[in-house]
Formats: sequence, structure tokens, C-alpha cells
Amino acid sequence: MSGYRVAIVGATGRVGQEFLKILEERIFPISSLSLFASDKSAGKKVKYCGNEYTVQETTDDSFKDIDIAFFSAGTDISKHFAPIAARSGAVVIDNSAAWRQDPEVPLVVPEINPEDISLHKGIIANPNCSTIQMVVALYPLHKVNPIKRLVITTLQAVSGTGLPAINELNNQVKQYVAGDTITSAVYPHQIAFNPIPEIDVFLDSGYTKEEQKMVDETHKIMHAYDIKVSATCVRVPVFACHSEAVSVEFTNPIEPARVREILETAPGVIVQDDVSTHTYPLAIDCAGKDASYVGRIRKDISCDNGIVMWIVSDNIRKGAALNAVQIGEYMIHNGMI
Repeated sequence: MSGYRVAIVGATGRVGQEFLKILEERIFPISSLSLFASDKSAGKKVKYCGNEYTVQETTDDSFKDIDIAFFSAGTDISKHFAPIAARSGAVVIDNSAAWRQDPEVPLVVPEINPEDISLHKGIIANPNCSTIQMVVALYPLHKVNPIKRLVITTLQAVSGTGLPAINELNNQVKQYVAGDTITSAVYPHQIAFNPIPEIDVFLDSGYTKEEQKMVDETHKIMHAYDIKVSATCVRVPVFACHSEAVSVEFTNPIEPARVREILETAPGVIVQDDVSTHTYPLAIDCAGKDASYVGRIRKDISCDNGIVMWIVSDNIRKGAALNAVQIGEYMIHNGMI
């Protein structure tokens, strides 16, 4: 087949726009492209590969002639339209949280568990951005030396909340510099110059839903439900890229040099780790890049068999759009669609 009938749901959003950018960059085999969004965005014009497309309102009849549908329009939209698209014959690759913990829906990072794609029943879930970048770096190590415990602190960019949050940070910086009163609408507190240790809603456990996602999704993706995981997720005044400090307790002793050796050949990982030259991953350098960048690899002196590392990746790119496109590419290359 020379090309596939592709749809993007949420085409005018930040991730939807990144879908278009990546599909064009990677020369994804498209025979026809349909762009869908809410009724508010219907009629907007979007360019792809030099051609102009009109965004249509998403309806129950939108998916009759679609092979692959990339969804990034929120949980409620996915819960309603993804099953309809699947029944219409499309394979849905969904970027929301709607299906990630559904036992009937594979949760996939292609560098880790591409074999799970074959288990789909019309819907494949894209993991949370903070989970994706971490497991890409951890799984190659886990295969060599099983992981027992993870303690994670994430520093997550405002782009993970969407364009209104990007605008809010930008406006608050301007207000601060001008000496004006700082106004907040997206977050419960000022985000400019002020990390907020609250992402998504709080659960009865005292953890947030974002933190619990990292626990549940790590288990499901890596097929390693015995790993103990504790996460603290923090929204920080950074526009792009999530950064994570991860303490890993392995089953057996492992040296930092061995960790570097494994990660230097791991798919989707780039090691930047030379403290003598102040070389380690930075959000400003990783924006727009595909990989998970790893540095500050060192022994965890607080526990036996422990390693601490610093992981940075573009949350909109690998953390969302690129991972979904890679799932589609894997299906095409392996004759699964």
C-alpha cells in the first residue's frame, strides 16, 4: 500500500500541530489526511506538506474512511470517539489518559514493548509524557539488572498543561518585570519563578494523579509490577521539556560506568555526562529533539545497588506526538495495518 488514510483529532492543539510537523519530517506514508477538532476550531486552515487543509468538526461519522487516527483532544473526547473510530475500522493511537489502564488496551513505548501492539482491539494508548522519557532510559538497564525501586522527582514544563499555561507563564514574567500585580488562572498559584508541587488532582493517598500515573504506567509498560515506585511531580516555570531526577535501586550492584555503557547503545537515549565540562542534559538544549537525554549518572550513596540519574526530554515531542507516530510506523513496517 502506497499510503494510509490518516486522521488527527485535536489537530489545532499543541500536540496536534506537533503530529503534523513530525509526520512531515518523517515522510509518513499518507494517501489522505483529515483534520478534526471541536466545533470552535472547525473551519480553521492548517498547512501540511505545502497544502492547505480545512479543520472539520469531530462527529460520529468522521472515521468511516480512516486507517490510522491520532487522538490528542482530551480524555472525554477520546472516551466518546475512540471506540466509534475503532468500530469504523481505524486504529486509534490515543494520547489522552482515557485508555492507559484499560486491560484491553496496550500501553506502548516502541523502544520497550512494541510486541504489545499486536494485542490491540482498535485502540492503542500513548503513555504519559513524564513516564515515556523515564522508561526509555530505565528499561535497557532493567533488562541487564532488574530494578527493585524507583524514587522520582519530576520538574515538568508548563507546555504539558497546554497553550493557556504557556501564555500564563509568559504573561506573569512580563507582569513581574513591570512590577504589576501577577494574575493566575491556569494554576492555583503563580507559576513564574515559583515551582508548584501539584500536577493533576490529589488522591486520597496524598499523591497526585500524575504521580500515580508514573507508578501504574511504569508497571504496565515494563511488565514489571513488582517494582516499587514513588514519585513527586512538580510544575516548574519552564516552557518546554520535562526534567527528572531518578534514584534507581537495582537487584545487583552496578557501577556508573556500566550504566553509561548500556545507555550509550540504547534506542532513543543520548548520554550527556561529563561533569568536568559541566555537560549534562538541559531543557533548553533538548527542546525539539527526539531522544531521552541522560546525565549526572552516579552512585546513590543512600542505598545498596543504587544509581541516581538526570533525564530530560521534550514532553510534547517524544512525550506525546513522536511516540504515537513511532507506534504507527511500527505497525506499517510490520504489516499490522
